[in-house]
Amino acid sequence: MKISEKGFNVDELLKNAAAPEIWKAHVVNDLMKFWDKPEITEMKNGLFPTYITNEGHVLSENPDNWSDEFKEAVKYEDTKGLVEADKIFIRAHSRLTYAFGIAFHMTGNTHYLEVCRKGAMALMNAFDGNYGMHVTKVIKSGEFDKDYKLRTSQDLAYGLTGLGMYYFLTHDKTVMYRIIQMKDYIFSVYMDDAKGYLTWKPRYLKDAEVQIVAQLDQLYAYMLMLTPALPEPFRSQWKQDMKKIIDILITQFYSERYEFFWGIDSDVHSMQLGTDHTDFGHSVKTFWVILKIGELLGDSFYIQFARKKIDKILELAYIPENGSWARRFESQDKLDKDKEWWILAELDQAAEILAIHDPSYYEYLNNTHKYWFDYMVDDQNGEIWHYVDGTTNKPILRYPKAHNWKTSLHSFEHALFGYMTASHAKDKAFELYYALPEWEKPTHDNIAPYMFSAEIVNASALNKTEFLPDGNQIYKVTFDFLH
Repeated sequence: MKISEKGFNVDELLKNAAAPEIWKAHVVNDLMKFWDKPEITEMKNGLFPTYITNEGHVLSENPDNWSDEFKEAVKYEDTKGLVEADKIFIRAHSRLTYAFGIAFHMTGNTHYLEVCRKGAMALMNAFDGNYGMHVTKVIKSGEFDKDYKLRTSQDLAYGLTGLGMYYFLTHDKTVMYRIIQMKDYIFSVYMDDAKGYLTWKPRYLKDAEVQIVAQLDQLYAYMLMLTPALPEPFRSQWKQDMKKIIDILITQFYSERYEFFWGIDSDVHSMQLGTDHTDFGHSVKTFWVILKIGELLGDSFYIQFARKKIDKILELAYIPENGSWARRFESQDKLDKDKEWWILAELDQAAEILAIHDPSYYEYLNNTHKYWFDYMVDDQNGEIWHYVDGTTNKPILRYPKAHNWKTSLHSFEHALFGYMTASHAKDKAFELYYALPEWEKPTHDNIAPYMFSAEIVNASALNKTEFLPDGNQIYKVTFDFLH
């Protein structure tokens, strides 16, 4: 019997941990059950639809025929902004493109890769010449948004998420150069070196908003995932740029007193607990992203800075009464115990990262994973509820399951993290799938298990694809020794 430094029976914790097979089944039976339908994947308006009813159907263009959750959403101040049903949002399309890529990455089902490619090609058509990428498309006219001055740096970052996943899997050089072009546009138009941060709107507009997500989501939405897969000199340049953003996050947004990150740094009224984006989700995501980039850069300062802070947040956020995570502090001594899907996902993922080297974190994970499957998953129609009442454990239905901010990114990434770290916990190798051009073979230098590192145990060439342009070969790559 192995006892951890915290006094837990590690053998018992690992025995009770969810098996990797559970996470694969979760993707197919819970998540794709909701998303993988012709009415969604056919892209009727040239993009994946943004609004899907809780039952899994594309929302009617006639408000009189809307399902109850959308009729309710537009009645409330905190939810009406989630529904602009006359538009398709590029970020939502991009995230679903990413999700189909993750599903292929985990299962090897080439149908998922084919849908991912279809989504990626639509994103290629959404570029806007010298002005980056469009962020919305009007359904009736079929026209993209025209005013680039209204586009936020966060929206542009998430426009790259689906393209990034497609390149990560296929190494399509045409897509790679468009990604690099877009990243350079964001840094040239939104990085204000005089102020020391990435602006929300183009920097010359003198926009007052200073948002953590303008910085963080450049790292999270595409850079951390893609940098190890890029050839030189781009890989080294992106590493330098990631380091620059980490330093911005620490110097501009970090609170030494609370060991949290402020969501907004525009004025003193925004810099307090309970304000927008100052929550367990944004803070723990920022810390685990810093930790993973620290590992990529070989920078022990970032690793140690982040690891200790993650541990503290997990301790603060954990609710032992029902084995779940809280959302945030409403005030210095009061927890908001309601559940928002992405915050639960980020806290799980942060704990899973730490559990790789300290399995006692399964003290939390065995319970929070159970809570996720018991209460966050819609067993009947698939996908994850947006918002669950922390007292009743019932979904609050004025938050639809799919809208302009909630699609599939967090639920699929959560499943991938769960699968890889569960394999490690159970001392098993794990398989992931790629589709590389005929002139490439999988090596430690050109592929990685998503945002992690691991040893390649075996790489098996499977069938070639007819729907990819470079004679791409499907590879099943077996990894072990995750870190």
